[in-house]
Parts: sequence; structure tokens; C-alpha cells
Amino acid sequence: MEESEKLNVVGVEILKKNGVDVEGLINQLVINSSVEFTAYYYFTLLRANCTGMEGEGIKGVIEDARLEDLSHFESCIERIYQLGGQLPKDAIDYIKMSGCEFLQLPDNPTNLKAILEKCLKAEQGAIINWDKVCKMTHGKDPMTYEIAQHILAEEIEHESWFLELLYGRPSGHMRRKYSGERPHTKMHSKALDMG
Repeated sequence: MEESEKLNVVGVEILKKNGVDVEGLINQLVINSSVEFTAYYYFTLLRANCTGMEGEGIKGVIEDARLEDLSHFESCIERIYQLGGQLPKDAIDYIKMSGCEFLQLPDNPTNLKAILEKCLKAEQGAIINWDKVCKMTHGKDPMTYEIAQHILAEEIEHESWFLELLYGRPSGHMRRKYSGERPHTKMHSKALDMG
């Protein structure tokens, strides 16, 4: 197809009529997917450095958040492409757009408190990012709103887990049935399905 041909994508045109800034939404979704992808990578490193008796218990919580961040990444990819967007072709540029450099290992790579502080900061940033998408799409784009709402619910849970571990603030957290369960986003991401 020639570039001069303009496709009529009804699913996008309706959103524009509903008042959605589709380009702005695509941009935010790409940024959010980058954050989730990069958080998955860094949580892998942080989890591996949770050592000792106390570290063993923390590994499980980080593992749940880590796998659910992978689900969050995958949950928004299809929607980006449905809206006419795409992921950057350069993985380094993609990772840099996340702004997650703070998630690198602390100076003392096995300092559990420092690891948990990084995890908490990552979850709090994700809450802000997904809240933006919810605000952009509420009442205008039910499909994207549902995805963002489900991711936001899991990010809020993750924040409460790390607040509990750091500050003893009860979260009501019950362990997932299995790592990667993702109670809210499993309908949007199939890669972690167990069967």
C-alpha cells in the first residue's frame, strides 16, 4: 500500500470522535510498555540478589510483581498496534524511554532494604503512568480503559506489598496461587498461561 493511501480505521476514528488524543494515547502506551518491560528485567536482577534467610521470603514477593509486570507489558502491546502505533525498532532506545535507570542494583547489591525501596519506587511510578491512561480513556475508549484499569489494580497491590515489607503497613496481601497468576490482567496476556 502506498503511503499516500489513508486507511479508514473505524476503531480509531470512533475514539477520535469520542475525544481521545489517539497519538498521545499511543505515546503513553509505548512509554508504559517500556517501563513494564524494563521493570521486568530489573526485578529479575533485584530478586536474584535477595540473599540469606530474609531474602528468601522477599524473592517470592518480587517474583509475583516481576511476572505481573511482564503481563502488563504484554497486555498493552496488541492495543498499541490496533491504534496504529508500534514499538520502537531499537531495543536500547525503547529501554531508555522507560526512565528506569534507578532500578539498577544498589551499591551494596544484597541490601534488602535498598532493593525493596527500588521496587516500591517502580510500583509507584507505574501507578502514576497507568492512572494517566485511565484518565485519557475513561468514558471514551472502553477497551484501552479496561486494560489500564486492570494493570493499575495490580500495580496498586504491588505498592502495598512493598509498603508492608518496608514499613510494616498491613496490605491484606495473600500470596498468589502461583507466580504469574495476575488476577486482573490474565485476560489480556496469554504468555504466562500454565495450560
